[in-house]
Amino acid sequence: MPPASGPSTRWARLDRPPLRVEPLRRALVQPAGVFSRVDVLEQVPSTNAELARRAGEGGVPDLAVLTTEHQVAGRGRLGRTWTTPARAALATSVLLRPVGPDCAPIPTERWSWLPLLAGVAVTDALRTVVGVDAGLKWPNDVLVRHSPGAAEDAAPGGDTHAARKVCGVLSEVVRTLEGPAVVLGFGVNVTQTREELPVPTATSLLLEGAATTDRDTVLRACLRGIGSRYVAWREARGDAAATSLVAEAREDCWTLGQRVRVELPGGRDPLVGDTEGLDDGGRLLVRTAGGDLVPVAAGDVVHLRPEEAR
Repeated sequence: MPPASGPSTRWARLDRPPLRVEPLRRALVQPAGVFSRVDVLEQVPSTNAELARRAGEGGVPDLAVLTTEHQVAGRGRLGRTWTTPARAALATSVLLRPVGPDCAPIPTERWSWLPLLAGVAVTDALRTVVGVDAGLKWPNDVLVRHSPGAAEDAAPGGDTHAARKVCGVLSEVVRTLEGPAVVLGFGVNVTQTREELPVPTATSLLLEGAATTDRDTVLRACLRGIGSRYVAWREARGDAAATSLVAEAREDCWTLGQRVRVELPGGRDPLVGDTEGLDDGGRLLVRTAGGDLVPVAAGDVVHLRPEEAR
């Protein structure tokens, strides 16, 4: 069972206050916002898993949000797990039921844009509201470059190899009583210290000298960005090229123009080459040494340094 909580434990650290639930609901839930509801749990193993469980039981509407003060067994791509200290990060999931304006289901092949949609929204929020230099690492990470005034132990330099991960996105298709849906989860490192981060390639908004580390402010900005882009994508029946999403993703994606190694699913040999763009389906276009232009729909991307690319 989760440990008992109350005013004394929730405010044990004044620099990590609890989320303000009712103001979040007033700001994000219809009619003020586009979301159907916002639920905040004190502790949960995984917001994606919990929202998927609830959706599987039925009655969870489109654009329902589940977030937590403390995620203790978060899940990432390729089965990776991660944990964060209580109230030091944002771990949030949104249930999406993609249907067009005619109430007909949006083709599932267009759902691949949803994790990129979340990445674009978080990137924009971190740049415009939080004040950090953020960009996308295809397909589902948000990176931050070190900026003047950030913590001294942040990554030096200005290229993508010096950038560190501040957010991950995980999109999962789930079966519900009302039909298939998508659980779209994202986690943002907010006030972790260097010692509290799991790997040297991670960072937090605090370490990068963010203009604000107020989790309510960051969560509102991220969710508003996701909500507005999802509504536009849905109105276009999932045609990302008919919205601003394709242009935004191409503009924000730091993977483009890089020499990369792509670890492909299914145990296939890695793909090494130069990235030349994103197609209208959100696939990464990689030019191999043999001259082939290969569209990649899924994979784990490593940005190669010049000495690694030989």
